Amino acid sequence: MANDSSFDVVSKVDKMEAENAVNQARKEVEQRYDFKGVGADVAWSGEKLLLKASSEERVKAVLDVVQSKFIKRGIDLKMLEQGDPYASGKEFRIEISLKDGISSEDAKKVTKLIRDQGPKSVKAQIQGDEVRVTSKSRDDLQETIRLLKAGDFEIDLQFVNFR
Repeated sequence: MANDSSFDVVSKVDKMEAENAVNQARKEVEQRYDFKGVGADVAWSGEKLLLKASSEERVKAVLDVVQSKFIKRGIDLKMLEQGDPYASGKEFRIEISLKDGISSEDAKKVTKLIRDQGPKSVKAQIQGDEVRVTSKSRDDLQETIRLLKAGDFEIDLQFVNFR
């Protein structure tokens, strides 16, 4: 077992990059002419991001600004879980939460893909909110990473602790 190589499949958002993207979006919303007088705002509300504006169209425009800032900071939009616009008093709001960790359903999809299409020497094991992939061959592990990158998942996967 000591000569086995392994890596972990994780799905995490860099909190500082997310914070920077939100700050940039807030600055742009405050400065843009088309957002003047519509009560447009971007702010953290606990663990969620809260977008506000006076109309549904304006809050969707704020959402576009936020999404573009996340893309520029290197955060995949798959990591954002956004709700639909809803009315709250005289304003419309959209709540966005960041996905962190791999859910058990997604972890099962990852392990199933590795079992069905990956090299035979590769073993995948779910460990909490990440998946540990082991094999005796580093080449098989690299092939598995290529397979997972090509896979279509609802989350953004990162590969860490390659040993």
